[in-house]
Amino acid sequence: MYHFFADPQDITDKDIYIKGGDFNHIKNVLRMKEGETVSVSDGISDREYRCHIEKYETDRVHLRLDFIKEAGVELPVRVYLFQCLPKADKMEFIIQKAVELGVHGIIPVASKRSVVKLDKKKAQAKCERWQKISESAAKQSKRAEIPQVHEVMGFDEAVDYAKKLDRACIAYELEKGFDATRKLIEGMRHDLSVGVFIGPEGGFDEAEIKRTEEAGFVSFSMGKRILRTETAALVFLSWLVYSMEE
Repeated sequence: MYHFFADPQDITDKDIYIKGGDFNHIKNVLRMKEGETVSVSDGISDREYRCHIEKYETDRVHLRLDFIKEAGVELPVRVYLFQCLPKADKMEFIIQKAVELGVHGIIPVASKRSVVKLDKKKAQAKCERWQKISESAAKQSKRAEIPQVHEVMGFDEAVDYAKKLDRACIAYELEKGFDATRKLIEGMRHDLSVGVFIGPEGGFDEAEIKRTEEAGFVSFSMGKRILRTETAALVFLSWLVYSMEE
């Protein structure tokens, strides 16, 4: 079953309307017929609206609501991934998989050892591309929300942003032992907002680690093996899925 997102103002007690790019996709790409079933989310509530296509109008598709399913597909904690910019197209892979695993928001971070350097124009274009990837992954995995990909932040700006969350942590390859990691995961509670920092290919600079220590971050190990940057975030999210989902 295909899954789409609708603006909350286009959802009524009996009817849902889909416009824009999804309207074109449903009508001209998928060539769906009247009566066919789709699922819809509003991007806000954890609900799944099961509908059938009532008819096509000039610039929108009219769906008739069949029933509402309390989806419960979102992670119990709101995870913000602070991903330091990786090389090549790795960011696209990270965003796609992180969205599938339930991330709430993604903040690209320009850290000291990030090889990729983006000027304002390139960063804006990249973020637009990354947001489309997030939306596509949310549809594919039938998420109730589309995770926002924020604008690229400098490291200090990202730390200040993360300090506003309930908890903030940083994966550090020189952190010894796994006890801190276990305590971090086991201490997660429903409705917390959690920021996790993942370094670039060269890891974090010592000054960056010191900055997070001063900000009260929890430093944790990803295990005895050194993970690639495109692997680390997915491992952390997988731990949360295993630990918290029923």
